[in-house]
Amino acid sequence: MSDVKAVLADLRDEGAALDALVGDLAPERWALPTPAEGWTVAHQIGHLTWTDRQALRSATDPAAFREAAQQALATPATFVDEGAAQEAQAPPTRLLERWRQGRFELQEVLAARPAGEKLPWYGPPMSAASMATGRLMETWAHGQDIADALGVSHEPTARLRHVARIGVRARNFAYAANGLPAPAEEFRVELRAPDGGTWAFGPQDATQRVTGDALGFCLLVTRRAHRDDVDVRAEGPDADRWLGIAQAFAGPPGKGREPGGRSAR
Repeated sequence: MSDVKAVLADLRDEGAALDALVGDLAPERWALPTPAEGWTVAHQIGHLTWTDRQALRSATDPAAFREAAQQALATPATFVDEGAAQEAQAPPTRLLERWRQGRFELQEVLAARPAGEKLPWYGPPMSAASMATGRLMETWAHGQDIADALGVSHEPTARLRHVARIGVRARNFAYAANGLPAPAEEFRVELRAPDGGTWAFGPQDATQRVTGDALGFCLLVTRRAHRDDVDVRAEGPDADRWLGIAQAFAGPPGKGREPGGRSAR
């Protein structure tokens, strides 16, 4: 399979795994609070629904997306919350229907995009494969919030490699989002995969390194855990600073989570 087909297959499976968590929820459970302050289960699915719609617009009408994105980025601290809140107002059955329809349509649209085409986004432009990777990362991260709210396990899978990869690739963006210059040298990142293998990124001879558990790293770069609560370690001052600011998503970094806490998206 090509890169985009492989990522889309994993995106489909990640969406199906989350659908299995919420598909049969009683209506009142959609109002359960999640670790993201002010967000219920409905807000989490609403956010995914809203963001999938923006990705569809990017792929089908780039000019309209750029115009809407420019307006949204004028209020960077609120536009994500507003989109989630708007979607969350729908009855659960309707919200679930809209989320399913949007993610299935996005699969078809991204699969049909020409190789090498760049799609506009709130951060740097992305290929269809990168857009699908971003959607998988968000689906997994918001699925983690929902699993926490429901008190159920969220077992790690090989699909986390996509989340880890985008977290590594977004290193310089994380520095920029925090008003910091990015280091000139690359880091070596070695992660213990769910199956016991190793996922490695960056040059083997890098002097600064990040090592540890892949799940912990993915929780860290999606800002679902504080660095003190995961088995991830840094060697070198720049790598150590990165673990405090790492993020795999576009937009403001938010507060992050307190040690042992459940605060920000």
